[in-house]
Amino acid sequence: MNTSSKINTLPAIRGEIEANASLAPLTWFRVGGKAEWLVRPADTEDLSEFLKALDPAIPVMVLGIGSNVIIRDGGVKGVIIRLSRRFSWTKLEAGNRIRCGGATLGLVVSKAACDAALTGLEFLRGIPGSLGGMIRMNAGAYEGDISKILIEATLVRRSGEIEIWPAEKLEFAYRYSALPEDAIITEALFQGQTGDKAAIEAKMARIVAEREMSQPLRSRTGGSTFKNPEGHKAWQLIDEAGCRGLRIGDAQVSEKHANFLLNLGEASAADVENLGEEVRARVKAKSGITLEWEIKRIGFKAEQESAS
Repeated sequence: MNTSSKINTLPAIRGEIEANASLAPLTWFRVGGKAEWLVRPADTEDLSEFLKALDPAIPVMVLGIGSNVIIRDGGVKGVIIRLSRRFSWTKLEAGNRIRCGGATLGLVVSKAACDAALTGLEFLRGIPGSLGGMIRMNAGAYEGDISKILIEATLVRRSGEIEIWPAEKLEFAYRYSALPEDAIITEALFQGQTGDKAAIEAKMARIVAEREMSQPLRSRTGGSTFKNPEGHKAWQLIDEAGCRGLRIGDAQVSEKHANFLLNLGEASAADVENLGEEVRARVKAKSGITLEWEIKRIGFKAEQESAS
C-alpha cells in the first residue's frame, strides 16, 4: 500500500504500533494486502485513550483472529485494531457466570465453562473465532447462539468512550446484532447453568467429531461463507447450483462442505471474493435466491487502491 502517513502522527500507546503491516498472515485465508497502521492496545483503558486522542478523520477497524474475513488485495487505510493476548482470558463469577476478554476464542470459553461444570456454552466449541466478532454477528451452531448466553458486553466506541451494553440492547436476530459499527468489544459476561461435567464433555466431543466429519478444518478457509436464507440451507443451494468444487485460480468451493471457500495455496483475495460472487450468481440463476455474505470483506480491491 502506498502511504505518506507516518507512525509519529498517531497518539502514544502502551501497546504496539506497526506501520504498513501485512494482514494476510493474520487471516485464515492467508490472503490480502497491508494495513496503513496495525495497533495492538495493552488493555481497555489503553484503547480508550488512544481512540480519544486519534484524529477523528482517520478510519478505524477491528480485526479479530481473521476467521471470517477477507482482507482485499489493496489493503486497508487507517488503523486496524488487533486485540492482543492480553484480551484473552476467562474468570468465573458468582451465579454461574463467566467473564471473558474480547479476544478469547470460543473454544477457550467452552473449555473454561466445562471445567466449572457449566452447561449452555458447549456450542462455542464449534465456532471458530474470538468473542468480539461472535457477538457482533450473533454467532451460533449446534442449537446454541450468543443471544442465549450473553448478559452484557463492554465496548469502546470510536470516540474512546467505554460503554457497557446489556444483551437486550443488542437486539439480537439471526446472524445480527445492533452493535454499532464503531464499537470494539473488550469484555463479555455470559450466563451458564449448573450441569454435569461428563455430559458437557460428551457434548463437546460430539461437536468436535461432527465438525471434523463435515467441514474442511485443516484448509485455508474463512468458515461459513453465506448466511442461510430463511427456510433454506446455503450449502444445499450452492450444491444444487452445481458449484461444489468450482474454482477461480487457486480459490475453490470446498468438496467437503459447499458453503466453505478455500485457498488452495496461491489464491488472491480477489480470487476468493470473485468465486463467492460467482457462486451467488449461479445460485440466483438456479433458485431465484440471493445469498448474503456471512464473511466480512474489508479494504480496497487492488485496482481501487491503484486508482486512489
